[in-house]
Amino acid sequence: MNTKLDLNAIRNDFPILSQKVHGKPLVYFDNAATTQKPQQVINALVDYYKGYNANVHRGVHHLSQVATEAYEDVRKKMASFLNAADSSELIFTRGTTESINMVAFSFGEAFVNEGDEIIVSTIEHHSNIVPWQMLCQRKKAILKVIPVFDNGVLDFEAYTKLITNRTKLVAVAHISNALGTINPIAEMIKVAHEKGVAILIDGAQGLPHGKVDVQALDCYFYCFSGHKMYGPLGIGGLYGRKSLLDQMPPYQGGGEMIKEVSFKGTTFNELPYKFEAGTPSIADAIGLGVAIDYLDNIGWDAIEAQEHALLQYATEQMIKEGGITIIGTAPHKASLISFLVDGIHPFDAGTILDQLGIAIRTGHHCAQPLMDRFGIPGTMRASFSFYNTTEEIDQLIAGIRRVKQMFL
Repeated sequence: MNTKLDLNAIRNDFPILSQKVHGKPLVYFDNAATTQKPQQVINALVDYYKGYNANVHRGVHHLSQVATEAYEDVRKKMASFLNAADSSELIFTRGTTESINMVAFSFGEAFVNEGDEIIVSTIEHHSNIVPWQMLCQRKKAILKVIPVFDNGVLDFEAYTKLITNRTKLVAVAHISNALGTINPIAEMIKVAHEKGVAILIDGAQGLPHGKVDVQALDCYFYCFSGHKMYGPLGIGGLYGRKSLLDQMPPYQGGGEMIKEVSFKGTTFNELPYKFEAGTPSIADAIGLGVAIDYLDNIGWDAIEAQEHALLQYATEQMIKEGGITIIGTAPHKASLISFLVDGIHPFDAGTILDQLGIAIRTGHHCAQPLMDRFGIPGTMRASFSFYNTTEEIDQLIAGIRRVKQMFL
């Protein structure tokens, strides 16, 4: 199977990559925050607004019917992409954060009572911590936390012991946005199921790096964001098992999520519309569908091979350079490196790199409990996409060398 990418052709698909920043060619290493968009996705947004801009569902006129068909085709495509049993199990949201909040509210209302337990991990993004804290406060439930080893790997044995007969749900990231650690979600799901506990996977960082089969994983919920997988901002989704979604109350009220409304009471719509109140992000959903096609056309084996090669090369070059401490050295990682340049504050180093045209992320990466665990205020984070090159990594290393010369 061919896993070699035509990087020149791919990079030409992304117009933003050809620009200069502060007079230097852009080196974009902030892909964990958001990925850049290929021209095909940009064209899809323009085509919608120019050619068939209309609200979806219930419209009898031509434009509404065209928009509805395009919108619902993406739902089917996304459900197939995740191998969901039925497209009704795919709910469109604004992204991972809204998906998690939806489950925290609706699942919490249906199943969580005083004294029950929710389990998260130390390495979670704030969006997979705060909604559960809010649920626990609202329901007088208990939040429990899976510890993490010094290399960024979760303590699996501790996880198995945290689950009790009061545990209602486990919420854990597929991949850590701050460390790149790939969690053993298949094994974690198996343990949860053996103990009769629901489990939610935060797939914001997982889905951009490889296909996910929700039926093979047997997960209850899987959340994702379109903008992290080369689609537009403001669109994402929640896969949820139908048997649970049917029992959960709506997250919001309004148009589309109803069958009948009267002042005596309201009858809610069927799945997935029960959870999709109001006018959706139609153009963005259509753009997401084009992004999925784009990734499929490149090929997931090629994407994974390129990103693994970039991670390996960058890690080797940082070790060779010296004076760099890598935070998170799990044996199974996505294409992301969190690091510190010894003796230099991450913000100062990131600012200098920006002047050299190199975009990285600095700070706590919305993972303050994790930074507290390691006793640091934050890190520098370089996250790689299949459209990045080893030459760009060389520029990053040269930039770090320049930072050290300026500050040390």
